[in-house]
Amino acid sequence: MKIRTIVTLVIVTLALSVVSLWMGNLSHSWFPPQATAESLLIDDLFSFLVTLGTFIFFGVTGTLTYSILFQRAGKYDMSDGPPIEGNVKLEVIWTAIPFFLVIWIGTYSYQIYDQMGILGPMEHVHLMESAEAASMDTPSKKITEVEVIAKQWSWEFRYKGANVSSTELHLPSAQRVRLKLTSADVIHGLYIPAFRLKQDIIPQQVIDFEFTPIRVGKYRLRDSQFSGTYFAAMQTNVVVETPEDFSNWLVQTAKLEPKPSYNQAFAEYQQQSKQTIKGWDSVAPATPPVVNYSTQKDS
Repeated sequence: MKIRTIVTLVIVTLALSVVSLWMGNLSHSWFPPQATAESLLIDDLFSFLVTLGTFIFFGVTGTLTYSILFQRAGKYDMSDGPPIEGNVKLEVIWTAIPFFLVIWIGTYSYQIYDQMGILGPMEHVHLMESAEAASMDTPSKKITEVEVIAKQWSWEFRYKGANVSSTELHLPSAQRVRLKLTSADVIHGLYIPAFRLKQDIIPQQVIDFEFTPIRVGKYRLRDSQFSGTYFAAMQTNVVVETPEDFSNWLVQTAKLEPKPSYNQAFAEYQQQSKQTIKGWDSVAPATPPVVNYSTQKDS
């Protein structure tokens, strides 16, 4: 009977492992495309956590279900259970397993963030030189620097050395990018789901934020912090281009005359101010930035 129990536990454990690994691999399809080198690392970490969580979830719920179905007392059995006061071996096991799991998760998470070069909330200073770079084009040592100005409720991007500003973020692929994040008023959050990266932007502080785009395409940037009435409108496009297309865009955009950009929050506020609606006062949006290139209303 004991051998049969051990064989059954081994089979169940193997089945749980297969299901957990399958669920972990499936988790990659839950996210947008992997558009940065960092997203490869973050997705691997998430897949690991999903695999581990699936194993624990089905292991615990399966044990509870089995106990409820096959280990309950008979219909008219009113007797007490056996007088068990404790089991030192069992208590050591269920204490040691969570302890080592937490250490495992913490160590792996630290390794991932160390590879990303994140030393702290405001330090992103290392180049990606680890194995994940093999899945993309050979990354250039050149760093593209962009100043990001967040305010209620618009984004403004200024490209170092190009005399170009825009409300749509353009980036070269396979090149390290350094964003210098500043806020003109309140706390904002730079969040691009396809990049798997998010960084809070603090007033009166400049935060360097680095990553490496690897996939050409158009993505969406959103404010992850509630920054006021029109914060939901504070979003724009992020365009990742080949280095050649990015250079051409800078050259062509520099020739455009700067002008006030279209801003959804500002337009809605102006329209509302013309109406006589009683209620709480709203914070007036900042004046739309004057830029060479503006995201159009229908983009």
